[in-house]
Amino acid sequence: MSHPDLLNQLAEIIPNSALAEARETRHAATQHAQGSYQALFGETSISGLTLNERLTLAKQVAEWHEDTQLADHYHQRVTEPVSKRFAALLDHAERLSFQPVQVSPAGVEGLLAAGFNEEEIVTLSQIIGFVAFQSRLLRGLRLLGDKSVSGEQERIPGAGEWHHQSHTLSGKSAPQAFTQAELGWEAWLPAKAFSEFNPDEQETLKRFGHQNSDYFRLLGRNLPVLEQRTLTDKGIFFTPGGLPRAERELAATIASKINGCIFCASVHARKAGQLAKQSEAIDKLLAIQPGQQLSEGQSSRWQAEINFSAALSATPATASAQQVAILREQGLSELELLDLVQSTAFFAWANRLMLTLGEPFN
Repeated sequence: MSHPDLLNQLAEIIPNSALAEARETRHAATQHAQGSYQALFGETSISGLTLNERLTLAKQVAEWHEDTQLADHYHQRVTEPVSKRFAALLDHAERLSFQPVQVSPAGVEGLLAAGFNEEEIVTLSQIIGFVAFQSRLLRGLRLLGDKSVSGEQERIPGAGEWHHQSHTLSGKSAPQAFTQAELGWEAWLPAKAFSEFNPDEQETLKRFGHQNSDYFRLLGRNLPVLEQRTLTDKGIFFTPGGLPRAERELAATIASKINGCIFCASVHARKAGQLAKQSEAIDKLLAIQPGQQLSEGQSSRWQAEINFSAALSATPATASAQQVAILREQGLSELELLDLVQSTAFFAWANRLMLTLGEPFN
């Protein structure tokens, strides 16, 4: 059974408009963003979280992001009060929503102590990250379609804070500055062993090259969501035409700088620098200190893209119609604008998973 596209409805996208055509061109991203929603909020779930718990959490996260349309949607689907244990995850969820860099191993331990198992913790992290993505994508779509948006506007946030501890939980050397160098990442929860997945699940992991990654085998504790999320990622970043890949990677880097995710920034800054052949410009971007403007010293096109991605990455998001107009003046087409929105929004999700489930090491 097919389901109507939720974001298409909430964004009030006009059929056959330039935006509708751009979304159809990016069919995989559109399809699997909806598929991620279905995997997280369908009647059945691989985790022990009830549907009502999942919907109530999504409603609360949408409210924190000041997304009226999204919060109303989840509110309408909530059918009953949640159990007492739900209160135990709200502090963690609020921190992950507003300041994901402040999530610590102690927060994850607190969830375990409150009776949430590994599958449930992975799922609630996916929900918090997904709604962060969904709200930013919805705001971007409404801006591109000349629809009103809720919440604050006309504010471009400065670079975010990041971790400064010298060592990881296990004692490895921890990076304390943004870099293009390759970093490792270790989980705070045990990854599921490859042998513990059934043959079909193993094939899914191998299809995406995830079988040897602790990070992806940890997310594999809710494999249907991981599968849809991976396909969404591929539909956003690995598609022809539209925004140059270097600038999609730039958007991912900006979101990571706002959220303080050194690991994600290292991967995507390196790709942006290589593809654009502008390693020095990327170094300059990575060196921006907390609170300072990320677009400083960049080309006019990159400045417009960086300012928009930074504002869309703020919590709550502050990207504005004026910023979209500036991007159009820089010559970005409807498809390029959609690519910029989706590349930025996806890392509201990716950063929150990396920062809540583990940490990088040198």
